[in-house]
Amino acid sequence: MKYKAVLFDLDGTLLNTIEDLTDSMNAALAKMGLPGRSVEECKQLVGDGLETFVRRALPPDVCDSPEAMAKLKDLMRAEYNLRKAAKTRPYEGIYELLDALNRRGIPMAVLSNKPHDSTLAVMKKYFPRWEFRPIFGARDGIQVKPDPSGALEIARVLGLKPDEIAFVGDTNTDMQTANAAGMFAVGALWGFRTAEELRTAGAKLLIEKPLDLLRILT
Repeated sequence: MKYKAVLFDLDGTLLNTIEDLTDSMNAALAKMGLPGRSVEECKQLVGDGLETFVRRALPPDVCDSPEAMAKLKDLMRAEYNLRKAAKTRPYEGIYELLDALNRRGIPMAVLSNKPHDSTLAVMKKYFPRWEFRPIFGARDGIQVKPDPSGALEIARVLGLKPDEIAFVGDTNTDMQTANAAGMFAVGALWGFRTAEELRTAGAKLLIEKPLDLLRILT
């Protein structure tokens, strides 16, 4: 089947955000007198929304404390707002892929577990030349990935059946979301997680570089 639209994850798929996420989390943890996390650790901690990232980043003895969770969440938001574009960069080949999709008239959308305001801000900064419709981050009242609600809402906005959409992401959460929504799950090997994780989570196709996606599209 040839797919008629592409739904992208953001962090680890379109943008390499891991250093800014790590630096922001470590600044927030330091303000609480807690130990920091490495970039490699944070690659495993992110992907399921800010609240989950915060819980995973906390030491085991305080990770179940509502007070610690709330404080670190607020600090992390503030720190990330200060540095969300300091080291973040699009992955090599992403701009070329977006240009190719534009030339083919293939609609593009974004679904992220990053807070919605941050998602909109980084998309505006790094991708002003391309139209993504819609762009959804984590919103109040909508379950985050792997719940398929956001993905299915995007299908409705695009006026397409879910099985006409290729969902490109770099984590098990993305693959689970794609399959739950009935979309074609494409694992991005340039992102934060391993090929084994993506396969186990239900990836139907693994691609090593962005332009590899073109072979399944009209």
